[in-house]
Amino acid sequence: MTDPVSRTMLLLDIEKYSDRDDVEQAYLRRVLYDIADRALERAGIDETRRLRADRGDSVMELIDANASVTALLRALLTEVPSQLHGYNRLASRSAQIRLRGVVATGYVAVDTHGGWVGSDLNHACRLLDAPLLRAALRERTDGFALCVSEGVHTGIVRHDHHGIPADDFHPVTVTSKNGPLRAWLHGPVPHGTQNHGDTGAGEAPVPTTSGDVPAPGPRTREAPAPPTPGAHAQPAPAAGGVVFNLGGSPRIGGSLVGGDQHGVSGGQVTGDVHLGGTTGEES
Repeated sequence: MTDPVSRTMLLLDIEKYSDRDDVEQAYLRRVLYDIADRALERAGIDETRRLRADRGDSVMELIDANASVTALLRALLTEVPSQLHGYNRLASRSAQIRLRGVVATGYVAVDTHGGWVGSDLNHACRLLDAPLLRAALRERTDGFALCVSEGVHTGIVRHDHHGIPADDFHPVTVTSKNGPLRAWLHGPVPHGTQNHGDTGAGEAPVPTTSGDVPAPGPRTREAPAPPTPGAHAQPAPAAGGVVFNLGGSPRIGGSLVGGDQHGVSGGQVTGDVHLGGTTGEES
């Protein structure tokens, strides 16, 4: 097996291919090859810069990593729909052709039997077979549904190049045997599909700080209890201050301290000292 090398991957698949008879399938395969060749030529990618694998109802192209992905996407979004329109308007009902497409990037190796090996390629194939992409094609009037990988979107699509409007691509997440796959769908997301788009209302929000728990707000002090009838109103003590109740014992902050108290500097406080709170001995 060769060492894995970076490649751009283009996958195209015919909708409802297995519903056709042998003669129609053979004809549709030729049409598929012709559409792929014209789109790649329009992007400036000749046969010396790509390797093709035939998968019956689909075709896969391994493209030189130095070839322009921007030009490839621009050609796919213009050339493929144009060719499909020109062909389908003259074809019989049984010979109509509609295509799903995927563009991805990653590392691929070629084994001794000419097979292609690579997890990035596996992900691209699963995007091509995803029910969401199939549903999207059913709603397309131009007969073409295109999905690009997260890497292609990050490197190319989101920069809004000429002929590749970034706003026309929408985030989707498709399920696979290896877990969810993030991708970007060109055109509207099909109705009734699930697990697509950004974080929904039912999902936990992403923390905006370094911790998982929000920072605590400012601490509030409870309002003092109203004075009992007949008692003398007293000002609320400042934090750490001392309040002497008329006819009662002094209070300092929090808990009760019983007995005579001798200060460090030689002073003395006689009687019970309350450090906040109340006791049953209060009058």
